[in-house]
Amino acid sequence: MSDFFDAQETRDPAAREAALMAALPGQVAHAQSACTAYTELLAGVVPADVNSRAALAQLPLTRKSSLAAAQAARRALRLGGFAAAAPRRIFQSPGPLYEPEPDTDGADPWRVARALHAAGIRAGQLAHVGFSYHLTPAGAMMEAGLRAIGAASFPGGVGNTELQLQALLDLQPEAYAGTPSLLRILLEKAAEGGHAVSLRRALVSGEACPPPLVAWFAERGVDVRQCYATADLGLIAYQTPAREGLVVDEGVIVEIVRPGTGDPLPDGEVGEVVVTTLSPGYPLIRFATGDLSAVMPGPSPCGRTNQRLRGWLGRADQSAKVRGMFVHAGQVAELIRRHPGVTRARLVIEGEMANDRLTLHAEAPAGSEEALTTTLRDITKLRAEVVLAAAGSLANDGKLIDDRRAI
Repeated sequence: MSDFFDAQETRDPAAREAALMAALPGQVAHAQSACTAYTELLAGVVPADVNSRAALAQLPLTRKSSLAAAQAARRALRLGGFAAAAPRRIFQSPGPLYEPEPDTDGADPWRVARALHAAGIRAGQLAHVGFSYHLTPAGAMMEAGLRAIGAASFPGGVGNTELQLQALLDLQPEAYAGTPSLLRILLEKAAEGGHAVSLRRALVSGEACPPPLVAWFAERGVDVRQCYATADLGLIAYQTPAREGLVVDEGVIVEIVRPGTGDPLPDGEVGEVVVTTLSPGYPLIRFATGDLSAVMPGPSPCGRTNQRLRGWLGRADQSAKVRGMFVHAGQVAELIRRHPGVTRARLVIEGEMANDRLTLHAEAPAGSEEALTTTLRDITKLRAEVVLAAAGSLANDGKLIDDRRAI
């Protein structure tokens, strides 16, 4: 059994980057011509010029809110004008937001097979799928990936745990793909009944699976790996046997940007995950996920050479209401943009509702308090104390709004 899904995973990083940047102009041109929404969003953009990360960073972000608004306002257009082809299936996420199966003829449209393979699942095995098959695409995503690697699936879905446990005991699957919470419930119920289970490996997603829970599974003989995927984008990154971060999928371009902006951050800095897909059916360009992460230095010890993400580190869409006014991450990001000497900043809100205290903590040059106070008041219309911090002293966690008020 190969440790790698294909040769793409061990490519020279420079060759991979060159291939991605070579594919980017064609994807931009395709989105412009095939998607009404991108015809408008990318008006005036010359696709041939978008051949580097710097050029990509000049394009506007696409957010989930933009998709939902377009779908609500343009019901005559399929998926608000963001779909490039008539999809085979359409799914629903809370909102509601509708997502297509990304491609019309791909065997693994969400590219999940790579993550399943990294989790140790192989052809000929049976996997119990513990994701929903109702409305949302998670179950279909895993099933398509399993089929692509030649593995069989049992569509357990969610709920009906007694029936699922019976199937688990009757069918003796080697693998599991689903939420960690359902996997834990099934293992606990099996133990309560004195039953041994056959599961030895699992790919989990959709919920947090911290190290103590991973260790809990390992104690019961199940080697659990995690993946980061969304209904809009498919697979973004996945865990490998090295268990050092999540390796980025080969079919996407990932940027980390300062929350509230589209400005890329250096490797290691925590920011919002922005993804451009190379999927022809649903060519999302600079899709802002709202999730926080950071790029880890160097390649994975497992031998895969693509970028690595630290994993899910929180949400980027930070906001709070202060003295009747909303403040959000984009305003703090704008302050940083106006003052190049500021490396990091966060607006801390303390006290109680209607008796708020605002303090801007900023890594900035000495003597810049007055200028920062003026800029912050200009942007937010609120007064705040400014406290200067030493370079590198503020936490690298992507947080620009820190609401500490008592509820």
